[in-house]
Amino acid sequence: MAAKRVTMKDVARASGVSASTVSFVLNDAPGQTIPDATRERVRRAAAELGYVPHGLARALREGSSRIVVLNVARLPRDGVALAGFIGGLSDELAEHGHTLLVRYRDAPDDADPVLAAISPRAVLDLDRVYFDDEPELADGGWVDGLAAHTAVQLRHLVGAGHRSIAFALRGDERLSRLGALRFDYARDAAAEAGLPALVPVAVGHPAAAHDRDALAALLAEHPEITAVAGVDDEAAMRVLAAARALGLAVPDRLAVIGFDETPFAELAEPPLTTVRIDTAAFGRRAARELLGLPAATDDRGSASLAATVIRRESA
Repeated sequence: MAAKRVTMKDVARASGVSASTVSFVLNDAPGQTIPDATRERVRRAAAELGYVPHGLARALREGSSRIVVLNVARLPRDGVALAGFIGGLSDELAEHGHTLLVRYRDAPDDADPVLAAISPRAVLDLDRVYFDDEPELADGGWVDGLAAHTAVQLRHLVGAGHRSIAFALRGDERLSRLGALRFDYARDAAAEAGLPALVPVAVGHPAAAHDRDALAALLAEHPEITAVAGVDDEAAMRVLAAARALGLAVPDRLAVIGFDETPFAELAEPPLTTVRIDTAAFGRRAARELLGLPAATDDRGSASLAATVIRRESA
């Protein structure tokens, strides 16, 4: 039986720090006031455990063509985030004479006849990143990845004075893995802020009355909750609709914030506060890393990788 791969959480437990601290140390994240002794303890624990991180731009093969294959097999195909990433990746590759081929089916490997036929320059397995048992470093994690963006969402609510927060998940099988990741990250961010444990609530049933009943049950059991963070904008807008059906004042009784800004967020009632992520910039960064190019220093540089809160009336 193969030995279980050492994860970043193993390093965190061994060094007595949080997973986010391990992420900052192993990524050499700038602007962090982590004591040298803590950094050394983390690095020593990682070395002793044999921790080996992996990166997003991992080429499964080095072919002769100027084609790059992106695998997104199990990821939701209709989301704003994925579309932005694909667009940025494609545009940056095109600027350097490469073509992107997106694969939506099974994960490719070196024996794949399609890969053998086109001999791609590289294969980026984005699906593997988020379905792996440790995505925190592969996508930037607590530095500028999904974990960090989730922390931005939670910090907005904490900054507004909310101490008891629920997390709205959608009952969509395609979102189950990313939803579970986002909830784990939100729970860690809440714990770091000294908040009580987040309470999950499921929305997304075809019948709107189901969402209304779910929110009513949540607040009946946890009347102390004053805010809800949505796994995405759709979940947040469903909470808004349920709150309206229950006659709850938003944001006075219940603040609501979405995630991964959609074009419809500002049309919600009230307009939805949400988190904007420039996923196209992540696509461009991945392309440059893959091609061995230095990081961009213009307006497409690393600064655009930070998530920002789009403040509207709901939170």
